[in-house]
Amino acid sequence: MKNLIVLIKQVPDMEKVKFDSERGVVDRKSAGTEINPFDLNALEAAVQIKEKTQSNVIAISMGPPQAEEALKEAIARGADEGILVTDKTFGGSDTKATSAILAAAIKKIGDFSLIIAGEKSVDGDTGQVGAETAEYLKIPHVSYVCNVENIDEDTIKLVSEIWEGTFLMQMNLPGLITVTKDINTPRLPSFKSKLKARKAVIKKIGLEDLEGILSLEEVGFKGSPTKVKKIEVPGDLKREGKLFRDNIEEAVEEIVETLLEKKIMEG
Repeated sequence: MKNLIVLIKQVPDMEKVKFDSERGVVDRKSAGTEINPFDLNALEAAVQIKEKTQSNVIAISMGPPQAEEALKEAIARGADEGILVTDKTFGGSDTKATSAILAAAIKKIGDFSLIIAGEKSVDGDTGQVGAETAEYLKIPHVSYVCNVENIDEDTIKLVSEIWEGTFLMQMNLPGLITVTKDINTPRLPSFKSKLKARKAVIKKIGLEDLEGILSLEEVGFKGSPTKVKKIEVPGDLKREGKLFRDNIEEAVEEIVETLLEKKIMEG
């Protein structure tokens, strides 16, 4: 098989990160970073295919220079090489611009059989980048994949779970899939693989390298039709209750009124 490409995103620790409500952005400097958890499942899926087909796994990430660490971790977890697509002009890219950039970088790389991405990212939660990247590349794609049944040079058979339905599908290659967390349990990197990854050289691709494939108008704020107007962080929900000790009739009456108000007793 040709190259297997995995889309990797470095995201902030969402349990610690803070939000800038005035600017409508995530304050990424307020917390540490990690590989998007869903992308770890995508990487593991690629490594498992690699072990059966002797393929080459390339991890690609679009982000700032520090995202290089995420790619080194991907190599420690089984990727053969890492490519960082980075440029100051890429800042502020929404899902459309990000997909255009990733697709351009993949065109630059050339031959590939399959692109694997996580279902979504925990910092954006849109689930759009995988499918949009495939559309830019004009290749077929399947989302919410929970199992890969078989793969050969020309086709892949897989199981996709959408809403309450389970579908067995076959897709021609080259193509793209996005995977759910149910597809596997990502392996932990060994000490030996961590040492190897530390020495790995991460190739970098900028806008100049994509000349003729991607233009300045397609990236960053210029290429992003989505604008975040406002971010609101919901407060913690607390369980509410009421205690009746003496007047049981009053308690029953209030319970019935509440059930009627919530339309729980409607047939």
